[in-house]
Amino acid sequence: MQQVDDFLKLVDSYIGSAGWFPFALLGVGLFFTIYLKFPQIRFFGFALKVVKGKFDRADDEGDTSHFQALTTALSGTVGTGNIAGVALALHLGGPAALFWMLVTAGIGMCTKFVEVTLSHKYREKSSDGTMSGGPMYYMKNAKFNWFGKQINMKWLAIVFAIATVLSAFGTGSLPQINSISTSIQATFGIELWITGAVLAVLLGIVIIGGIKRIAAITEKLVPTMAVIYFIGCFAVILANLGNLIPSIVSIFADVFTGSAAAGGFLGATLSFAFGRGVNRGLFSNEAGQGSAPIAHASAKAHEPVSEGMVAILEPFIDTIIICTITGLTLLSSGVWNEKHENIFQSADMEILAGTTYTDQTEAGTRQLSEHINGITELELFDGPLDVYEGKISADATIIHARSLAENVVVMNDGDEPFTGIVLVRNGKPVDSNETFTGESLVHSAPLTTIAFTKGFFGEFGKYIVSIGLLLFAFSTAISWSYYGDRAMTFLLGSGSVKYFRIVYVVAFFLASFQDTTIIWTLSGITIALMTLPNLVGIFWLRKEMKSTIADYWRDFKKEFPDVKTPE
Repeated sequence: MQQVDDFLKLVDSYIGSAGWFPFALLGVGLFFTIYLKFPQIRFFGFALKVVKGKFDRADDEGDTSHFQALTTALSGTVGTGNIAGVALALHLGGPAALFWMLVTAGIGMCTKFVEVTLSHKYREKSSDGTMSGGPMYYMKNAKFNWFGKQINMKWLAIVFAIATVLSAFGTGSLPQINSISTSIQATFGIELWITGAVLAVLLGIVIIGGIKRIAAITEKLVPTMAVIYFIGCFAVILANLGNLIPSIVSIFADVFTGSAAAGGFLGATLSFAFGRGVNRGLFSNEAGQGSAPIAHASAKAHEPVSEGMVAILEPFIDTIIICTITGLTLLSSGVWNEKHENIFQSADMEILAGTTYTDQTEAGTRQLSEHINGITELELFDGPLDVYEGKISADATIIHARSLAENVVVMNDGDEPFTGIVLVRNGKPVDSNETFTGESLVHSAPLTTIAFTKGFFGEFGKYIVSIGLLLFAFSTAISWSYYGDRAMTFLLGSGSVKYFRIVYVVAFFLASFQDTTIIWTLSGITIALMTLPNLVGIFWLRKEMKSTIADYWRDFKKEFPDVKTPE
């Protein structure tokens, strides 16, 4: 598994985690924000009227209402990115990463407006009578100007559709059930595979019904899960009210310098905080990824711009509201930079040669910080690691979850202290069945779970996280199954959907007991593979986007002459 994770990280280093990727994502969004004169601000209030159905027509074509399309898209974005993803961003980049998540959302509101509008404009009716849409359809049907020649981009549409199928697993299936199962195991002690099996059966039952059943479920599920989650968050924030202002200040204090070391957190550089904030922001709201347009294509509407306006609300709700509240919960509780007893995951663990390292002095913290942030490299342990009754007797130091591990105990398969030798190569255990436990930072869903125990509900708070995570992540898996089957319809026709659904449900089950770090790395890769073709496509159609908006307002004034427009 370590070799798999190393390979995935190598691939991801060239795309999703590459230094240029956040700039490409934000650059396109910023371009459209200026080019279209800040539509995410100008059209925000109008979008609220549209989603209420104020300007609908009785003969509008589609399978869902504006609100159902919004909740379906939100159920696809409001998931582990809001609970586990925010905690991971904070763990990797510190409070400054949360600032870049918010920036990504603000710019992403415009990006999502553009991609949904263009995708809705070129949607098609499938052979089964349902609407199919998404970036692959505008790439296939729109006319792109190539040195004076009008061409389509069907080859790019195929690339996007294939990436969508992969991302259905990397975003919608694998990380969702993984976060659910690990959280439920930590809270209730239920085996990972049992949670996976039960939810896989439920998932299969839901997705067989297609978009109408999915929309009917998500329009009720999304508001319910939001209320439950907010109650838990505010129970923590209000219980630690004295930490609220310092928490808000910390988000903005180190924006242009990177997050400083604090407690067990060894600090993060500006580039690391920026990259992880943007990356997690994209995973949270998916602006620019091209996923939400697939859900919005099913909405009943006679023109595309109004549906694009509805999409403006998604990053605002998903990231600016929900992720901010999660971030403040984690910061105000104080658990984000504290070490907690946990079981070490091999992908998060590194063994250094020597025992002189410390995070109790400024010099020692800086030395470790530069190592984990890739500035300098410390010598890794290589060779036999001697262990006696669970205690490491070799000249070695454990780093786990980007922190200096303490009180490390090595256990064997029988959950007894291990005595013997663990073979280590380049700082990683080789073919070891032993389990390393101890105190270190934690991340993702387990960190949020710990934070929720620091509120008015005490230990009962962790149940809110488990319930919230189950509802959030399960709804995401439902929506992404639909994104995947629309992509399969585009690639191989409606007949291929049933086979996709079978594989999707099986993969959902298997991912419930896999290493979380590998799941998150795979997710980052699939997100990038969807995003890049979509960014190329919408930028190429920038002039058409502007003319489509102008046509919308001209026609709107004819139909509703007494309504004031925010054009």
